[in-house]
Amino acid sequence: MDIEQKQADLIEHFVKQVSANKGSFLASIIIEATSNPSLFAFSEILAVSNVAELQGTEHSMYLNLLRLFAHGTWSDYKINAGSLPNLVAEQVLKLKQLTVLTLAETSKVLPYDHLMQELDVTNVRELEDFLINECMYSGIVRGKLDQLRRCFEVQFAAGRDLRPAQLGSMIQTLTNWLSTSDNLLLTIQEKIKWADTMSELDKKHKKEVDDRVEDVKKTLSLKKLHTVSRPTLTSEGMRRSSLNLAE
Repeated sequence: MDIEQKQADLIEHFVKQVSANKGSFLASIIIEATSNPSLFAFSEILAVSNVAELQGTEHSMYLNLLRLFAHGTWSDYKINAGSLPNLVAEQVLKLKQLTVLTLAETSKVLPYDHLMQELDVTNVRELEDFLINECMYSGIVRGKLDQLRRCFEVQFAAGRDLRPAQLGSMIQTLTNWLSTSDNLLLTIQEKIKWADTMSELDKKHKKEVDDRVEDVKKTLSLKKLHTVSRPTLTSEGMRRSSLNLAE
C-alpha cells in the first residue's frame, strides 16, 4: 500500500472514531492519532464538530495538542508545554518529523546547525541518523546529505495541513496560477492559429509553384513538338532543288 493510500485510510479511520465519541473519550483517540507513525495530516480530524466542542472544556488541551500536530513544530511545543499534555516518545518523534516538513516549506537547503537547534539534536551524527532513518526511510522527505557544506538539500517534502492564515494566500496563489494558465492557453491557441495560417500559405505557394512548373513543362513540350513536326531538307533534296532552279 502506498503512503498516500495509507494516509487516507488512517484519516478515515480516525475521523470515524472522533465522530462517534465525545468529551473525555476523544482524548485517547487524539493521543493514538498523534502517536501513529504513519499519520502526518490532521486537518480532517480537527474539522469534526465533536473535536471542536472540546474548546473551553477540561479536555481542551487535547484540542490544542491536535492543533499542534496539524500546524506546529517542536519549538512550538516547548514554548506552550504548560498548556499541553506530556508527550510520549512516539509523539516526540512525530512532532520532530513534522518540524522537518515545516522547515522544508520555506527552504530547500537546510543548514545542519539550524536543524540541530530546531530538533534539539546535539551532534551531526545524530542529526543525519534522524534524517535518514526517521524522515527519508519513512517517505516524508527525499534529499541529499551534504557533509562538506553541512546541510540537507531537500528534493521532496510531503505537505503539511494548511494553517488557517495560509488559506487566503493559497487561494491567491491558485488564482494567480489559473490566470497564468489562461494566458498561456491563449498564447498557445494564437500560436496554433498562426501556424495553421502559415501552413495554408505554404500550401498555396507550393500549388502556385507547381502550377507554374506545369505551365513551363507544357510550353516546352509544345515547342519540342513544333520543332519535330517541321520538314527538313536532306542533302539529296537540296541537290534536286538546286537542279530544278538551274533548269
